[in-house]
Amino acid sequence: MLRTTDNNGGKEIEAHFLPDFGIIANKRISNLISDDNPNLLIFPNDLNQNSDKISEEHIFSLLDSTLTTGNIMGFIGVNNSEISIQSRFAKNNQDYFLHYMLQKVFSINLFDLKHGINNESIFDFLLYLFPFYLKKALRQGLYKEYHRQEYNDSNVKGTIDFSRHIRKNVPFVGNVAYKVREHSFDNKITQLIRHTIEFVKQHKFAHGILDLDSETQNCVNEILLATPSYNNRDRTIILNKNLKQFSHPYFFEYRELKKICMQILTFEGLKYGKEKDKVYGLLFDGAWLWEEYLNTFLINSGFNHPKNKNSEGAIYLFNNSKGKRFPDFWKKNFILDAKYKRLADKKVDRNDMNQIISYMYVKKAEIGGFIVPSDNNEYEAKEIKIGQLNGYAGEVYIWVLSIPQQTDNFMEFCIRMKKNEIFLTDLIEKQNDKAHTANKVYMP
Repeated sequence: MLRTTDNNGGKEIEAHFLPDFGIIANKRISNLISDDNPNLLIFPNDLNQNSDKISEEHIFSLLDSTLTTGNIMGFIGVNNSEISIQSRFAKNNQDYFLHYMLQKVFSINLFDLKHGINNESIFDFLLYLFPFYLKKALRQGLYKEYHRQEYNDSNVKGTIDFSRHIRKNVPFVGNVAYKVREHSFDNKITQLIRHTIEFVKQHKFAHGILDLDSETQNCVNEILLATPSYNNRDRTIILNKNLKQFSHPYFFEYRELKKICMQILTFEGLKYGKEKDKVYGLLFDGAWLWEEYLNTFLINSGFNHPKNKNSEGAIYLFNNSKGKRFPDFWKKNFILDAKYKRLADKKVDRNDMNQIISYMYVKKAEIGGFIVPSDNNEYEAKEIKIGQLNGYAGEVYIWVLSIPQQTDNFMEFCIRMKKNEIFLTDLIEKQNDKAHTANKVYMP
């Protein structure tokens, strides 16, 4: 496996990787996500969910033997060639930062990663996602589809099956053989979910994932009750029944859940690329993941986190509710823009600066700025003042969250990250009351 980071600036790779990686390189993500590559999962599911236009990006580009990555992290493979893309804010091979963000975003605190960062830990990513998407799907109701059922009783309510009736009911004793088309909760989708549940129960690290909260437990129990015909020897049959793309006008949340179940149950096969030139993997948009991770603790400070997809939390440029815009985070007197990039040297992109100033002007906010990660271990959190604006005289800052680099294990990393989050929120909450002086550094 080839290992690199996002935004690597270019990495020379060995010649034997070139034929396979050439199939993926320089292609838009929107072109890779298709029926031809059902085993390639990219999050967010809706590629237009944020303003970064992830659908137009490349997973990586390839020029001669130089491979250059963008903001995409995770794992992808084609044939026997695989590449692991970790966060550039994790200097060592133990990419605890990516695991930590995934656990926070998907509300899991289970894996200790004693097995290290390898193919097995890539499998962990799938396990993180399973209960999250199981709950999302079941909130739409238990999936049902029409099945043709055969009965032989006195309550005739369908089409009489004469040949079966003659075989079973001569001499006549009151029963009639008939067929009826009716909804069934015990179907190929719920059976697929059931097989995944049973598989996870047996996993040496993940068995506790099904007991994380009462909602997950209720969802698991609902699937168990809905699948009385489950037989663990039927797994291959169920997988084959689910090979076709899933499409349903109402139960649309089951689409991603089905993909995740298929990935979990066929992971060993995927790792070895049994289908020639088929792309498989699990990828995350770094900008989206960073933003969703920040929301897990900024929400406790009263920040709104607008959702472009369903138009929640928007602000408006005009007083007639026109000109809808979606800052990453905002509350009264405060605008925050999440950037998954290095900004500690005050070099802010012109468009990013114009955007934050526009939002501050519309909301008459006195405080605004950018929140970014850093691989600098010299501080827990840092606040840098860019300057004071003309006009409303609002102040623009950069807030930096340090990502721990030297940790002995994942548990220590989590403890230090939580400590750094507290330092960062303290800095931000103080600014909510009154603007601070420039270039203040918060040290323990």
